[in-house]
Amino acid sequence: MNDEKFCASCGRRMTWRKAWAETWDEVRYCSAGCRKHKPGPIDRALEQAITDLLAARGAGKSICPSEAARAVAEDWRPLMARARSAARRLVAAGEVEITQKGRPVDASTARGPIRIRLATS
Repeated sequence: MNDEKFCASCGRRMTWRKAWAETWDEVRYCSAGCRKHKPGPIDRALEQAITDLLAARGAGKSICPSEAARAVAEDWRPLMARARSAARRLVAAGEVEITQKGRPVDASTARGPIRIRLATS
């Protein structure tokens, strides 16, 4: 049994809980809130914006989640939480990594300003 998964909505790490013992293979969301707010077209657009911006920027360079939000909508500030979630989903897929002060950090627990760059390994 794999004792660790990533939420399909927010991208945060989920660990096995006794309450999920019977249904662990079917668990996709970490909470009722994430289950209600499944990723939609805007979330997929944010993921695509992140990958496009990183591809244009080049290897070893990073972007801020706000750059992806600005690429998706003119009124970008309300999309910041969703941009961070999109980055966490891409981390779970192994495409990017989240950094703080130039060093990779755990995407599930990172607080404060983050940067996103292509995964190095």
